[in-house]
Amino acid sequence: MLRRLAVGLVVGFGVLLGGCASNGSVSLQEVREFADASAKLGGYAELSRRYRDTYEREQPYLSPQAERIARENDVRRRAVYDDFVAIQKTLVLYMQTLSLLASEGRYDLSERIDDLGNGLKANAESGLQQRHVAAYTGMTRLLTRVIASGYQNRSVETMVRDGDADVQVLLDAMISLTRLYYKTNENEKKTVLGIFDVELPFSNRNTDRMLVTLAKVHYLNKSTEYKLIDRRYELALQGLTKVALGHQKMRENMNKLTGDETRRMLANYARDLRMIRGGLNGD
Repeated sequence: MLRRLAVGLVVGFGVLLGGCASNGSVSLQEVREFADASAKLGGYAELSRRYRDTYEREQPYLSPQAERIARENDVRRRAVYDDFVAIQKTLVLYMQTLSLLASEGRYDLSERIDDLGNGLKANAESGLQQRHVAAYTGMTRLLTRVIASGYQNRSVETMVRDGDADVQVLLDAMISLTRLYYKTNENEKKTVLGIFDVELPFSNRNTDRMLVTLAKVHYLNKSTEYKLIDRRYELALQGLTKVALGHQKMRENMNKLTGDETRRMLANYARDLRMIRGGLNGD
């Protein structure tokens, strides 16, 4: 759907950018900072890839019977991966567009249009429900309207009001999917580390000493890896929750975005998101 409108969207962006400059748009610094921090949060895309590639990591540790089931799961994960990342790409573009409307400068997002998909499919096994599909469709329609139909004459408040319901549902989808990734990782961890837990106690012959030593080193490395990734799941969930709360508060206070209290609140959310991003980046 969006690809057929791509040319119109690019032209619409030119109108939007020109309109922003000519109409003297008001700069809403805290809105812009919150939107920028939300767009740059990170974590979700990496964890989505990790979920997709589960089989590649666990395959060496699987029994023949378990490997057959794992291959089937691998096919299913790869089939839904594009839908899972399309949700994030749409929300990122929404936040980037919101930042544009809240700024005084020029900002060309036309190259991002092709990143949007053609639609989602509900998937009961993954937790992607029909309401998530409907919200995705609503968000892509909003972005089409904003970018292509002279929306520069309207306000940030209108954008937030029209987008909040779909933003909340899509963030709910991302939070649910991140929890699915977390659960899948826990199962992977049990599979990988479980072999060592079972086999090492019985490998006590002198002839096994070198092999046991190497196995223990490998076990420690994998344990450390899983501890670090567990922390990334926690930070990603914290960040997505902050984005949802911040946008909700912005919607509730959209008629007083220039008020001191609202500005402080949005600045605090932006600060928290930057700190979480730093944690995800290992800063």
